[in-house]
Amino acid sequence: MNIDFDKDPQGLVPAIVQDAMTKNVLMLGYMDREALEVTQRTGKVSFYSRSKGRLWTKGEESGHYLELVDIKMDCDRDTLLVKVNPQGPTCHKGTDSCWGEENSRTYGFLSILEDIIQARRDDLDNPESYVASLFRKGINKIAQKVGEEAVETVIEAKDDNTELFLGEGADLLFHYLILLRAKGHGLDDIVRVLEARH
Repeated sequence: MNIDFDKDPQGLVPAIVQDAMTKNVLMLGYMDREALEVTQRTGKVSFYSRSKGRLWTKGEESGHYLELVDIKMDCDRDTLLVKVNPQGPTCHKGTDSCWGEENSRTYGFLSILEDIIQARRDDLDNPESYVASLFRKGINKIAQKVGEEAVETVIEAKDDNTELFLGEGADLLFHYLILLRAKGHGLDDIVRVLEARH
């Protein structure tokens, strides 16, 4: 990488640290040439500490290292994106990130949908909620709906109507999320199984 360390009088570039799996931003540090070289050589992320005035490997005292996955530079060659697997909390205050946020996985709209399904399950007496009505009817009815939607998805897969196929696929996924919640699970559990198989 041809990083432009000369833009800064101290020869430092910002290094944005991102969890390689969750994609959450964990911290911001600064690297000089030596910190980058040590990071690439050891596989443990190091920075130039402006407060200590020296090279500093994250986790050297706590044991909460940042294992390097990948480094990319931005289009101006003066900022780094450092993808890591954190070995414990990232912040020196003991939190997952330096912003105090939990480093949990999210799946965009699917995570929002999981939260909505849980809210409907928590409000079983709501007579207007289709999801609540499924939970009231029990696991057999929920599983039956997943089966019905799976069959309908297969049927539409054999035709050429993309809109109907995607609609049935959405119905299948939605009802499967309900079934997962009914069994006390969520997308995280499925992802862990897939990762283990990978």
